[in-house]
Amino acid sequence: MSLLPPTGSSPDTIAISKAVKIYGSGPDQHVALNGVDVSIERGQFVSIIGPSGCGKSTLLRLIAGLEEADAGDVSVFGVTPERACAAKMIGLVPQTPALLPWLDVLGNVSLPAKINRGADRRRLSLAGHNAKPAPDMRDLLTKAGLGDAFKKLPAQLSGGMQQRTAIVRAFGVRPDVLLMDEPFSALDEFTREAIQGQLLDIWDEQNTTVVFVTHSVSEAVRLSDKVLVMSAGPGRVTASVDITLERPRSEAMLKTAEFHHFEDTIRDHLQSAWRQNPVTTAA
Repeated sequence: MSLLPPTGSSPDTIAISKAVKIYGSGPDQHVALNGVDVSIERGQFVSIIGPSGCGKSTLLRLIAGLEEADAGDVSVFGVTPERACAAKMIGLVPQTPALLPWLDVLGNVSLPAKINRGADRRRLSLAGHNAKPAPDMRDLLTKAGLGDAFKKLPAQLSGGMQQRTAIVRAFGVRPDVLLMDEPFSALDEFTREAIQGQLLDIWDEQNTTVVFVTHSVSEAVRLSDKVLVMSAGPGRVTASVDITLERPRSEAMLKTAEFHHFEDTIRDHLQSAWRQNPVTTAA
């Protein structure tokens, strides 16, 4: 495992070049990713969408340093994913919140910052950027609609409230990159839309780079600066769509013709991916 970033990697870009990931060997071999190229600029909100099994979560794990590419290069703001992870530059919000049941909401969101107090110095030495000021966790919880839940235990929260707590916890460590793996998949549509708006408010304030895996076209359009469409067999990026809708993006925007145009564009790319006809496109 090399701790040296690829030559020419940028301190302001997540760069994935010709990445390959293979599981197993012989007749049981599965090529999860093959020749994946991705470029994500600092501060962007980028969603990854595609059919089940196309490698979306695998791609997220490569960025997080939880998996190592079998070929190709991966760098996170000028350093390897392993070094970025060690410096606490990367935060992760999984599908399930994984809150500590014996801590209240405020205790859950405050704990990571207490544990990782040495991370700022490591980030500065690795990426050359000044550390972000520590956020007010009570303020972040209030922005996430949890102003009345500081002292509640996870068991006293709804599924949506638990996921909001997990999001605030991840933002609380001031990550340079926040990776989100279908965090709203278990929620009803109304709750999803409400949390999307709160996520965008916090993201706009924190200026964190977000890579977001989803199966929802409308969710990808509402949240993102760019949407990457993936195809399976093996996994690869077949389209990159720039979402040029103005921000902030309210729920009312979901009904506009411009919003539907981007939905239709991404659905067309997804149909092409299903037909196994990859064409890299920008829109």
